[in-house]
Formats: sequence, structure tokens, C-alpha cells
Amino acid sequence: MKSLILHYQEIALKGKNRPWFITRLVHNLRAATRGTGVVEVRPLMGRIEIVLGPSAEWTTVRDRVSRVFGVANFARAGRTPLDIDAISEAILSDLGPDNPASFRVSVRRADKSFAMTSPEMEREIGGRIKLARGWRVDLGNPQLTVRIETLKTEAFYSFGNELGAGGLPTGVSGRVACLLSGGIDSPVAAWRMMRRGSRVVFIHFHSYPILSRASQEKARELAALLTRFQFRSTLLLVPFGAIQQRVILSVRPPLRVVIYRRLMMRIGEVLARMNRAQALITGDVVGQVASQTIENLTSINEVVTMPVLRPLIGMDKDEITLEAQRLGSYPISIIPDQDCCTLFTPRHPVTRAKKSDVETAEAGLDIGAMVSEAVAATAMEEFDYP
Repeated sequence: MKSLILHYQEIALKGKNRPWFITRLVHNLRAATRGTGVVEVRPLMGRIEIVLGPSAEWTTVRDRVSRVFGVANFARAGRTPLDIDAISEAILSDLGPDNPASFRVSVRRADKSFAMTSPEMEREIGGRIKLARGWRVDLGNPQLTVRIETLKTEAFYSFGNELGAGGLPTGVSGRVACLLSGGIDSPVAAWRMMRRGSRVVFIHFHSYPILSRASQEKARELAALLTRFQFRSTLLLVPFGAIQQRVILSVRPPLRVVIYRRLMMRIGEVLARMNRAQALITGDVVGQVASQTIENLTSINEVVTMPVLRPLIGMDKDEITLEAQRLGSYPISIIPDQDCCTLFTPRHPVTRAKKSDVETAEAGLDIGAMVSEAVAATAMEEFDYP
């Protein structure tokens, strides 16, 4: 069995734009399987075939393909001419030594011009398998399903199915910039936007040299992990400690968190535009911490003009933690570190910041200079996968 057959779901509903989505998915699959021994990735009627070369390892290819957004499911498959005898012989030769308690044959015809209907093919091929192996047919709950897909001149058969990552191919929904902390929430928010087809630039605010480099290392680990889903990433490391020191000199403690966040959003927007991003992404959840009340989120939003998207806004911590564990970011996120979110944080931050109070607090700060200095001092790092 020298092929993988991949199916997509949401892409099939895209009408006249479908070819563009498929082209992007094929491009991403080629990038994901680079260096694995894959010979070819080619679109077919309603599906995509990955052709495995002699050196290709199934487990490696499976691992790579399972993270490509846009793939609903996939299976290791064999390819034969569109002929009942050829299909039956190939299936019987590849069934192996296993003896399932029951089986069924399921046929899908992409091209209806073949002389036999799907039920006729199922009965004919299923009968030959039963005769050769003596297995019991169970159409309702079989232990093994032999799947056959017929095209115009060829057919594919498979004995199992793997779930894909779903969503839309990375790159079809523009570019966004995610404010990536070292916590649990923001990596999940970034992953969710990738799954909707966006390419994500990461922006991490740190307080080195006031604090250690630990938060930067975590940001690098998270960026490397997330790059496995979009293949190429940019991480922007923004020094923020000196800005926080200037804030505490002129802003009373309860308002400092909101002022920090407004400054982060301003800096983030400039960096996002410099990197051709069209929106900012945060891991905010309503009511989770003091800065994430509706009133404070409104105050934080008003300093930027580009859209601010919050994919996790209505989730609770348990739901986000479960997603982080599935994603693989959770073990990284819980590593103890010192970051700018904990530096100079007041004991009792305001939960409903008033616009007049915020504007008064910022009047004593040279906002433009602080933003420009942070942008100029930002370091850029690139990540590639594989």
C-alpha cells in the first residue's frame, strides 16, 4: 500500500473558490511531508493522494499529515486499475494475517460511469473476501471496514481511517499577530486561529534584564511547537521591563495593569502592521482576571484601530486546559518562570477602569516615545518545520 488518501470536508463547500483552497492544502501537505520519502502529492476528484516512496515511513508521514489543517481524515491505501478482478486481488493480497470477527465492504464512486453500482461492487468484492477468508459479514457494526473509492480509471482501497486536524488550510485566512505569553491561554488562541486558516506571527513581551530569560525561552518553545502546524513562524521579542518601570513612577497602582495592556496593544499593532498582519489575537477570557472584565477589555481595545480577535473569550479554564493538553503546549506553559505579567503588578488592580481615569494616568507618559523605543528594541527570530 503505497498511497495515502486524504479527504477534506469544509473545503468541499467553498464553491468557485474550492480550487484555490485545494491548491493551498496541497502546498501545505508538500511542506509538511518534506524529507519523509513522499514522492508526490496530487489532487484527485474530491480527495488528495500522497504517493509514498520506498524510503517513506508510515508513522512519520502519518504524524506530519495529522497536523495539517484542512484534512478531515486520511488512510493508508493501495491503488489499482478500475477493474473488479484487480481490486479484489489487491485487497486479498494486502489483508494480512489478522482475522477480524466481522467485516463489510464500503464503496464510494467519484465517477458514476463504471458499469457496476456501489452496492453491486460491495456484494461482489465482499463475497470474494468471504469466500477466501471465511469472515462473517456485518453491515451494522463490523470490526473491519474495507473502503473502496473509485475514480475514472483507478480505484483506491484502505482498511482504516485516521482523523485529520480539520479546519481550513493555513494561509487562506490572512495573517494575524498573537500576543503570546508564557501561559496556557494564548498558545491555544493562536492554534485556533491557525485552524481557521490564518498564519500567525507571535509577539512576546518580556522583562529581561530585570527578570531572567525564562519567559523568552518558554516563548521560543511554544513558537517551535506551534510552527509544527503552520511550518514557518516569526517570533518577536519585545523588551517591556523598562516601560513598566516608567509606568510605576507616574501611574497609581490600581490602574497599572490596564495601562500595561494598553501599551502592549499599541506596540503589538505597530509590530503587526510591520509584519503585514491584519488583526491582533489575544488569549483573553471574560472575567478570568482583573484586566479581562468587559469594562477593562473595552478600555484596552480603544487604543488600536485594527481588529482584536479573542478566540477563547467565552471558554472556561478547564476547557482551555484540555485543549492545551491535546495541543501539547500545556507542559511548556506550566513551567515556572518570571514574566512581565507578574512584574510590578498591584495587589488590587481596578476591574472597571473609567475612561477619564485612564486618560489622566496616561497624560503623564510619553506614549509615542515608549512605543517607538519598544518597537526599535524588538528582536526577531524565525522558526521552520520540518
